[in-house]
Amino acid sequence: MLRMAIVLLLLAGCAKDPAADLQYVKQARSLAAEWALINRQANAGKLTGTYVDSMHRWLHDSLETAGSSLAKPDSPYGNEMQALLAEPANAAPAKLQRHAEALKQVEDALESA
Repeated sequence: MLRMAIVLLLLAGCAKDPAADLQYVKQARSLAAEWALINRQANAGKLTGTYVDSMHRWLHDSLETAGSSLAKPDSPYGNEMQALLAEPANAAPAKLQRHAEALKQVEDALESA
């Protein structure tokens, strides 16, 4: 029983490590890139308004879920994710791509740590 408690405490301590947030950073980066692509295609008139609105809701909800799952929400990557969430649905694709690139740098740093 004591061993189980010690193992659980160690696992809980590991969950607070920024590396535990890697999956959410990857998810946010992917969502930012997808959002940029959708807006680029929408601006070119290649997507229906219904599809674009639906995707914007899905992307926003997914980003909120990833952000709320972070072990370190007040980290630089948490702040980047919040900045991404604050963007309007019709944000410029280049601006969304910059968010994706910033998250990619964090992702690479967490993977090499």
